[in-house]
Amino acid sequence: MEIQGQGLHARVLESLGPAITAGEYAPGTVLRTDELEERFEVSRTVIREAIRVLESMRLVTSRRRVGVTVLPIEEWNVYDPQVIRWRLAGADRPRQLRSLTVLRSAVEPVAAGLAARLATPEQCAELTEHALGMVATSRGQQLAGYLVHDVAFHRVILRASGNEMFARLGDVVAEVLTGRTEHQVMFTNPDPAAVTLHVRVAEAVRERDAARAEALTREITIGAMEELDVLAP
Repeated sequence: MEIQGQGLHARVLESLGPAITAGEYAPGTVLRTDELEERFEVSRTVIREAIRVLESMRLVTSRRRVGVTVLPIEEWNVYDPQVIRWRLAGADRPRQLRSLTVLRSAVEPVAAGLAARLATPEQCAELTEHALGMVATSRGQQLAGYLVHDVAFHRVILRASGNEMFARLGDVVAEVLTGRTEHQVMFTNPDPAAVTLHVRVAEAVRERDAARAEALTREITIGAMEELDVLAP
């Protein structure tokens, strides 16, 4: 019974969440729980659980005698991985990708510079492993395999910075990299220049060259933005 409830709850979320983030419900729209029960053919408990999740993402707010009100985008928890996933799946994808890439451009180069100063030998080894993994999967349309190493590489950079705020952005970066791949906002094979840059960043971190690690990572983010100009203008 519990599994069934979770399935119903997920089904409601997977309908309402993308609809709200896609703008199908304008800010200020009031969602009535009785109408949602009827529409999704589920119990009030299931609807309440789904609404609770949406509230935690700040997509809606619930008040007595008012109901469930859709909040404006300025209120959303835009760093929530599920919110990012929903937005990337909708018509707002180009703007969302651009916004996230600008965020990466501001954070990742600084994180790489810090990583060059603070990374442990184990983290340096991880970076090298994933950079070489990216090289190995960068040809032959192995985008799924490439994505695994790409996500892991950037998570290590953020974590190795020693800054817990940067480290928490690992899920955000993972979502944007995954979204680019799943929604085909990437070339069939990754840009060889970008792959080489990741290898050079790993070398710079290992050699404790903070200035070079930061400059090379900035090149990576500039390249990512240029790809968007072509693939998601």
